[in-house]
Amino acid sequence: MADTDTDATTAADEGPRLRRSLGFRDLVVYGLLFIAPMAPVGVFGTLDAKSHGAVALVYVVATVAMAFTAFSYAQMVRVVPQAGSVFAYARVGLGREAGFIAGWMAMLDYVLIPAVAYLFSGIAMNALVPEVSRWVWTALAVVLTTCLNLWGVRAAARVGFLVLAMEIVVLVVFVVSAIVVLARDGAERGWLSPLSGDGTQGAFALSAVIGAVSVAVLSYLGFDAVATFAEEVTGGSEKVARALLFCLALAGVLFITQTYLVALLEPTTSAQLAADAGKQGSAFYDAVDVSVGNWLHNLVAVSKAIGAAFAALVGQAAAGRLVFAMARDRRLPRALSQTDDGVPRVALLSAALITLIAAVWAARRDDGLDHLVSVVDIGALTAFTLLHASVVGWFAVRRRGGPVVWWRHVLVPVLGAAITVAVIVEASGTAQVVGAIWLAVGLAVLAVQGNRNKADTETG
Repeated sequence: MADTDTDATTAADEGPRLRRSLGFRDLVVYGLLFIAPMAPVGVFGTLDAKSHGAVALVYVVATVAMAFTAFSYAQMVRVVPQAGSVFAYARVGLGREAGFIAGWMAMLDYVLIPAVAYLFSGIAMNALVPEVSRWVWTALAVVLTTCLNLWGVRAAARVGFLVLAMEIVVLVVFVVSAIVVLARDGAERGWLSPLSGDGTQGAFALSAVIGAVSVAVLSYLGFDAVATFAEEVTGGSEKVARALLFCLALAGVLFITQTYLVALLEPTTSAQLAADAGKQGSAFYDAVDVSVGNWLHNLVAVSKAIGAAFAALVGQAAAGRLVFAMARDRRLPRALSQTDDGVPRVALLSAALITLIAAVWAARRDDGLDHLVSVVDIGALTAFTLLHASVVGWFAVRRRGGPVVWWRHVLVPVLGAAITVAVIVEASGTAQVVGAIWLAVGLAVLAVQGNRNKADTETG
C-alpha cells in the first residue's frame, strides 16, 4: 500500500495534534465496546421472524457484507492516518466538498448512536432501580463517561477494557449455560435450523434472509470508530487497519455463535414471532428464562446496562475527534480544534452536550427510543457509501499510490457501496426523511462556506 503523498496532507500537519498513547489492544477494546459483544440481544426476535428462523445465517451474510466496508476503511486509513476518519478519506479521494458532506453525515451517526446507547443504559438501570427516573440514570451515564473521555483516551481505554472483560465473561456464561442445557435437554428446533430456517413459514427463502440482513448490519455500526483514533496510535496506521478488520471478524463470530445457540433454545417458532411483533423484543430473554433461568436473564440485563453506557463512551470519543478534525480543517468553528495536553476537550464537550440533550429528551418521552432508533443509522450508511467512493477516487480515478489493483480498488468498494445503498433504500421512511434534511442542511452550510471563501479571495 502506498504511503501518504502531498495530496493527502491537511491542516493536521501544522494544526493542533493529538497525543499518541494507544496500542492495538486499546483499539480493539474501543471497537468491541462500541459494537457491544451481545448486540443481537435486542434484535434477535425481529431477525428470527424476518429470516424465517435462519437468524445465524443472517449474521454470516451480514459479517461478509460489512467486511467490504471494513476493507475500504483499512485501505484509506493507511493513506490518511488522521483523526477525521471518513471526513479525511473523502476529502482526499473525492475533494474537499465531498469530505465535508461525508463528515457531516457521519456526525449525525456519531451523535445519535451514543444517545441511543445512553438511553438503553438508563432504561436498564430504571428497571433495576425504578425509584430513580430513567432520564436521571441516562444523564448520570452521560456525565460519568464524559468525565472519563475528558481524562484522556488512555484512561478511558483502561476502564473500557474492564467493562469489555465483564461483557465477555457474561457472554461466556451464556454460551456455556446454553451448551449444558442443549446437551441435557436437546434443542427446541432442528440443529441446522439457525442456518436453514425452522420451516414454520414455508421453505427456505433467500429473500427473507437478505431482508433481515438490512437490519442485522446495524449491529455492526461502531467498528468504524476505531479509525477516528488514527492520530493517537503508537506504531503507525497499520495497527488501525488490523484492528478494524479484527473487530469486525471477532464481532461476527460472537454474533453468529450466540444467535445460533439461542435459536436452538427458542421455544417460540419464527412464524409465531412474525405473527406477534410484541414478543420479538424480548425473544432472547424469554428463551433464556425458559431454558436456563431468570438469573441469567438478570445477569445479561445488568451487563447490557453497563455495556451500553461504555459503548456510548466510545461513540462520544469518536464524535469529538470527528468534530476536532473538521474544525482543524476550518469546516467547523476553529475553537473546536483546541487541544489540552493532546486531548480535544472542547470538541468532546460540544459533542457530549448535544448527545446529552438528545438522550435526556428521548428518556423523558414514551416514544423517545423509537424516534432515535429510527434515524440513527442513516448518517453512517451514507458516510460508508462515500468511503467506498473515496477508494475508487483515490486509487483508480486519481491513480495515486502506484498501479491500480482492480479487485481491491474498484470491485470491492463498488460492491460495498451497493450494499450500503441497498440498506439505505430498506431504511424506514422517517430515517430517509431525517437523513435528507440533514444532508440539505449540510449542503447549505457548504454553500455558505464556499461563498465566504470566494469573498475572502476577492477582497484579498
